[in-house]
Amino acid sequence: MSVIDHFKRAVRWLMGPVLAGCTAAPRAPAPVPPPAPVAVPAPQPSPAVAAAPKPSGLPAPRPVRTQDELRRQAAERLVMANPDGTYMTPAPTHLLTLVVLEVELKADGSVRRVNVLRKPRFAPETLQMAVDAIYRAAPFGDVRQLPEPWKFTETFLFEEDRRFKPLSLN
Repeated sequence: MSVIDHFKRAVRWLMGPVLAGCTAAPRAPAPVPPPAPVAVPAPQPSPAVAAAPKPSGLPAPRPVRTQDELRRQAAERLVMANPDGTYMTPAPTHLLTLVVLEVELKADGSVRRVNVLRKPRFAPETLQMAVDAIYRAAPFGDVRQLPEPWKFTETFLFEEDRRFKPLSLN
């Protein structure tokens, strides 16, 4: 064996472990694209609420000039329109569930659409209860003074007996 052959053999022996680490690493799997959003139909009021007349003690809504006025007036009307389904004491430390709705309005303050931002984890029937409460309390006042889009978000704090408190009044 020639000196060059010994040298090549020594290089292979010394560099073998180093070169073994240089082999192509296994490729990570291609990222899976997120699932396409599924269109969830906007909740509608239950038939009984849609056909029922507005509560008689509900005053006409005032025109609103700011988003804060809109949110406050909406929360007050939710309580007035749903007296048996609400509570005004401090929220309990343990709530049954939370429902978060975004309410889109027409220029006159009537409901255009209700979007669900947070479904209830427990007591799924509270979602329909919150939607019905929104429709019972509408209209929420002339909103033409506000910049579009005309909408507000309300969080419903449901306690164990399935009565709610609007977070805007907390």
